Parts: sequence; C-alpha cells; structure tokens
Amino acid sequence: MDLGLQNKIALVTGSNRGTGLMIAQRLAAEGARVIFHSLAEGAAAAVASEMPGSLAVHGDISCAAGSAEVLQAIQGLTSHVDILVNNYGVADPGNWQNTTTEDWLNAYQKNTLSIVRLVQGLTPAMIKRGWGRVVNLGTVGSTRPNRTSPQYYAAKGALANLTVSLTQELSATGITVNLVSPGLIRTAEVEHAYLQRARKAGWGDTFEAAEAMIVKEYAPNPVGRIATREEVADVVLFLCSTRASFINGQNIRVDGGALGII
Repeated sequence: MDLGLQNKIALVTGSNRGTGLMIAQRLAAEGARVIFHSLAEGAAAAVASEMPGSLAVHGDISCAAGSAEVLQAIQGLTSHVDILVNNYGVADPGNWQNTTTEDWLNAYQKNTLSIVRLVQGLTPAMIKRGWGRVVNLGTVGSTRPNRTSPQYYAAKGALANLTVSLTQELSATGITVNLVSPGLIRTAEVEHAYLQRARKAGWGDTFEAAEAMIVKEYAPNPVGRIATREEVADVVLFLCSTRASFINGQNIRVDGGALGII
C-alpha cells in the first residue's frame, strides 16, 4: 500500500529513542524526509546519521526558549514541515499529597505546552500549502487516569481536549489532527521497570516469562500482552499518510481493548 509519504518532511519530537525513534524510522522507510529531535545536543544527530537524507535538531521543548530554538533550527533546514508528530512527553512520578504546584506546571509544560508551541510555529506553513498532518501522542490515561501521577494525566487530558479544538481551528485547510493513545508500550524502560517488579513477585526472570502476570496486574486487556513500539508506530504512520485524509479529530486508543474492560 502506497501511503503517499514520499518526500514529505516530518518532524518527530523526542525521536532519539523509544517509540519516537520507531515512528521516525518508519516514516523514513516510507520515503519521508524525517527531522529527528532530541532535548540534548547530539542525540538526535546520532540516530539521524543512520538514516540517509534525515535531519536533526535539538532543544528543550518543555520551555518557551527551547521551543523557539527548535523552531529556529527547523527554519534553517527547510521552508516547511508537512507532518508534525508530537511524541515527546514525560510521565513524572507523584501522588496527590506530594506533588507541588511546580510539579503540575512542569507536567503541563512537558505534555501540553510543548505541543502548543510547535503547532503555532509549524501549522501556518501547512495552511499555506493546503496539506498537513498533526499527530499527538497521548495515553489511555487521558480519559481513564490512575490515582498516581495525577499531574501527568491531567496534562494529557488537556492534550486530548486541545486536539479536538485544533481540529476545529484547522477546518477546511487540508490539515488533519489526531491523537494516538496507547496503553503500556514495550520500550526498554518499561521492560526494565516491570521486570524488576516481576522478579520480586516471583513471576519469572525474563520479560517473556513474566508478561502474562505483568499484564494481569498492571495493564489488563483482551489481547493479553503489552503493545510493541512497532504497533504504535504503524498507527501513527497511517494517520500521517494520504490514505487517512478523512480521519480527523479522533482519539485512537492502542490498548488491546483495555477500555472495554470494566
């Protein structure tokens, strides 16, 4: 299937590692010219160097100054961006009693305002060209939050809300806006954290051996396992494509059917 991504210019935030890296690699494999992004200097450039034709920028988009730095760097590389994948986000730990006002503001900066600033900076050129894709990465917790990390889930809830608002703002421009909301994703960090818990509980010494119990206790879903990075990336890839031109303003959950469980 031709996804129509050949020569499209795509920025994927937080794409030096994890799910963002997989999304960026998938876009590049489909012929898009990808701008890799990292917060720290050098990290994005290192992965971009392995993908011919790819570019790299760095900057801390959790603050206004870093976002401006990234936008300025992009302006020096290209006249426009066709596809904006807002993958970057941070789930800092905390609970209702120990999180401070600063923690809540930081969560909003990292998971909401980082997106707002890039949208404001990059969508005007999309509007002029009459085509664009904005895909935000959320979480199933934006509509079904946990009791822990309330500041993170509140910020992701705001992201779900702004996705709908932005869809309306960009009506009839040729730009679609969608939110992809995964449950747990099998990244290296998730494997490490949950395998430690599994070993303490006596569920097994490898992630494969313990996955069934990890899913049962922490992420129950009818499929019975945790999503891979590839599975999440492929949903994002399709939403970025010309094939998805009538999918707009949606919150697409990649959770194995978890929200169907009461």
